[in-house]
Amino acid sequence: MDNRAGEMMVFVQVVEAGSFSEAARSLLMTPSTVSKLVARLESRLGIRLVERSTRRLALTKEGEFYYERSQRLLADLDETEQQIAQGGAEPEGMIRVSCSVTFGVAALEPILPAFWEAYPGIVIDLSLSDETVDLYLERTDVAIRVGKLPDSNLIARKIGTTRRRIVASPGYLAKWGVPQTSEDLLKHNCLGFNFRRANPVWPMREGGRIVERMLSGSLLVNNGETIRRMAIAGVGIGRIADYHLRGPIARGELIEILADSTLSDFDDIHALYRGAQLMPARVRSFLDFTVPRMQKFLATDPMGDASPTDG
Repeated sequence: MDNRAGEMMVFVQVVEAGSFSEAARSLLMTPSTVSKLVARLESRLGIRLVERSTRRLALTKEGEFYYERSQRLLADLDETEQQIAQGGAEPEGMIRVSCSVTFGVAALEPILPAFWEAYPGIVIDLSLSDETVDLYLERTDVAIRVGKLPDSNLIARKIGTTRRRIVASPGYLAKWGVPQTSEDLLKHNCLGFNFRRANPVWPMREGGRIVERMLSGSLLVNNGETIRRMAIAGVGIGRIADYHLRGPIARGELIEILADSTLSDFDDIHALYRGAQLMPARVRSFLDFTVPRMQKFLATDPMGDASPTDG
């Protein structure tokens, strides 16, 4: 009898366990049985999915594709059976979400209470980090990313656009002076990022051309929230997205400087996810609920004290 779902489940377990022997233990099978099932799967497909020549299990390109699709199919199968057993109940289960720290705090977290009112059976495993995660390796369902997207087979749904602004506290500017040109920033404590994809320069418009200033300071950090707090504390000057600044500018805690120089300093924000056709209902429900509300958040006055609504 054809048991493709069973072979698929074994293959997924092998990938996630990292070895045939570990997968066999979790499945209560022998390693030889697991190996034979994967070999039978490869024979039927006519292509190798797993490289066995290395000490550590490695997937071929086709194996990565099959693993990603298998995850989606098995998740969809589980969800279908659960909903049928519960009489067509609302989507439920876990969604793994990755989001940058400040955008998560400002735009996503305020939406979640209303989301759970609508979908009480969905559990959200939320990781806030400005580091870029691999959706496949980290088994992440949705990643909300700020900035240029690399080429990939992921699906991108645009949330909106944010502008980076240069800010400092009134106390810092009173003590060290207000920069009038980008060159003046070379004499200031400019707070920066330390993650791998961070751009070490600040692009600035001067006289109709873009100048990239290599700046330095006493702090390198992996998230914009810390830069915002340190700027408010008077430590130095920060260059951060305007959604970080709702409230602090309205309350006078931060002042924007060199505004004309950053008029073209924009970043797009996207929700990334895998395979739209095989997307579980719980992930689709999450995207359909949260994306329009995050779009509304970004569309409001970035210098006001607005926050996303549950409507």
